Amino acid sequence: MDPHPILVGTQEAMTTRRVFGEPFQADGATILPVATVAGGGGGGSGTKLAGMEGGGVGFGLRAEPSGVFVIRDGDAKWRPALNLNRVILGGQLVGTVAILTAGLLVRRWLAHDRA
Repeated sequence: MDPHPILVGTQEAMTTRRVFGEPFQADGATILPVATVAGGGGGGSGTKLAGMEGGGVGFGLRAEPSGVFVIRDGDAKWRPALNLNRVILGGQLVGTVAILTAGLLVRRWLAHDRA
Protein backbone atom coordinates (compact mmCIF):
# COMPACT_ATOMS: atom_id res chain seq x y z
CA MET A 1 0.00 0.00 0.00
CA ASP A 2 1.42 3.35 -1.04
CA PRO A 3 0.49 6.04 1.55
CA HIS A 4 1.52 8.92 -0.73
CA PRO A 5 -1.79 9.22 -2.69
CA ILE A 6 -3.80 9.22 0.51
CA LEU A 7 -1.64 11.94 2.08
CA VAL A 8 -1.95 14.01 -1.12
CA GLY A 9 -5.73 13.60 -0.86
CA THR A 10 -5.59 14.84 2.73
CA GLN A 11 -3.64 17.90 1.67
CA GLU A 12 -6.16 18.61 -1.08
CA ALA A 13 -9.04 18.28 1.40
CA MET A 14 -7.60 21.02 3.62
CA THR A 15 -8.12 23.99 1.31
CA THR A 16 -9.67 27.41 1.75
CA ARG A 17 -12.85 26.00 0.23
CA ARG A 18 -13.28 24.11 3.49
CA VAL A 19 -12.88 27.34 5.47
CA PHE A 20 -14.89 29.77 3.35
CA GLY A 21 -18.18 28.53 1.94
CA GLU A 22 -19.77 29.77 -1.25
CA PRO A 23 -21.12 33.31 -0.81
CA PHE A 24 -24.85 33.79 -1.31
CA GLN A 25 -27.29 36.70 -1.42
CA ALA A 26 -29.98 37.28 1.24
CA ASP A 27 -31.98 40.45 2.00
CA GLY A 28 -29.73 42.61 -0.19
CA ALA A 29 -26.55 41.41 1.55
CA THR A 30 -23.81 38.99 0.59
CA ILE A 31 -23.31 36.24 3.18
CA LEU A 32 -19.92 34.52 3.35
CA PRO A 33 -19.92 31.46 5.68
CA VAL A 34 -16.68 30.76 7.59
CA ALA A 35 -15.58 27.56 9.35
CA THR A 36 -12.67 26.47 11.52
CA VAL A 37 -10.90 23.51 9.93
CA ALA A 38 -8.18 21.35 11.49
CA GLY A 39 -6.71 18.09 10.38
CA GLY A 40 -3.68 15.96 10.01
CA GLY A 41 -2.44 12.72 8.59
CA GLY A 42 0.34 10.24 8.73
CA GLY A 43 1.50 6.98 7.32
CA GLY A 44 4.25 4.48 7.33
CA SER A 45 5.47 1.16 6.10
CA GLY A 46 8.02 -1.41 7.12
CA THR A 47 9.51 -4.82 6.55
CA LYS A 48 9.83 -7.56 9.15
CA LEU A 49 12.81 -9.91 9.35
CA ALA A 50 10.81 -12.72 7.76
CA GLY A 51 10.34 -10.62 4.62
CA MET A 52 6.79 -9.57 5.43
CA GLU A 53 5.81 -6.04 4.50
CA GLY A 54 3.23 -3.82 6.09
CA GLY A 55 1.98 -0.31 5.80
CA GLY A 56 -0.72 1.99 6.94
CA VAL A 57 -2.04 5.47 6.65
CA GLY A 58 -4.63 7.57 8.40
CA PHE A 59 -5.96 11.07 8.59
CA GLY A 60 -8.60 13.11 10.28
CA LEU A 61 -10.41 16.29 9.37
CA ARG A 62 -12.61 18.39 11.63
CA ALA A 63 -14.67 21.40 10.58
CA GLU A 64 -17.12 23.47 12.58
CA PRO A 65 -18.89 26.73 11.77
CA SER A 66 -17.24 29.90 13.06
CA GLY A 67 -19.72 32.46 11.78
CA VAL A 68 -20.45 34.56 8.72
CA PHE A 69 -19.30 37.79 7.16
CA VAL A 70 -22.30 39.92 6.18
CA ILE A 71 -21.36 42.34 3.39
CA ARG A 72 -23.85 45.13 2.72
CA ASP A 73 -23.20 48.40 0.87
CA GLY A 74 -19.43 47.81 0.92
CA ASP A 75 -19.38 47.33 4.71
CA ALA A 76 -18.43 43.90 6.11
CA LYS A 77 -19.55 42.82 9.59
CA TRP A 78 -18.59 39.64 11.42
CA ARG A 79 -21.38 37.59 12.99
CA PRO A 80 -19.98 34.73 15.12
CA ALA A 81 -21.74 31.36 15.32
CA LEU A 82 -23.04 30.38 18.74
CA ASN A 83 -22.08 26.89 19.90
CA LEU A 84 -24.97 26.21 22.27
CA ASN A 85 -23.42 22.96 23.53
CA ARG A 86 -20.32 24.85 24.67
CA VAL A 87 -22.48 27.48 26.39
CA ILE A 88 -24.46 24.80 28.23
CA LEU A 89 -21.29 22.97 29.28
CA GLY A 90 -19.80 26.22 30.60
CA GLY A 91 -22.97 26.88 32.62
CA GLN A 92 -22.87 23.39 34.07
CA LEU A 93 -19.23 23.80 35.10
CA VAL A 94 -19.92 27.16 36.75
CA GLY A 95 -22.96 25.70 38.55
CA THR A 96 -20.99 22.69 39.81
CA VAL A 97 -18.17 24.88 41.14
CA ALA A 98 -20.71 27.19 42.82
CA ILE A 99 -22.47 24.26 44.55
CA LEU A 100 -19.20 22.71 45.74
CA THR A 101 -17.92 26.07 47.01
CA ALA A 102 -21.20 26.78 48.84
CA GLY A 103 -21.08 23.35 50.49
CA LEU A 104 -17.50 23.93 51.64
CA LEU A 105 -18.38 27.36 53.06
CA VAL A 106 -21.42 25.98 54.93
CA ARG A 107 -19.31 23.16 56.43
CA ARG A 108 -16.66 25.61 57.61
CA TRP A 109 -19.31 27.96 58.99
CA LEU A 110 -20.98 25.09 60.93
CA ALA A 111 -17.59 23.85 62.21
CA HIS A 112 -16.71 27.39 63.33
CA ASP A 113 -20.00 27.75 65.25
CA ARG A 114 -19.40 24.48 67.14
CA ALA A 115 -15.90 25.50 68.20
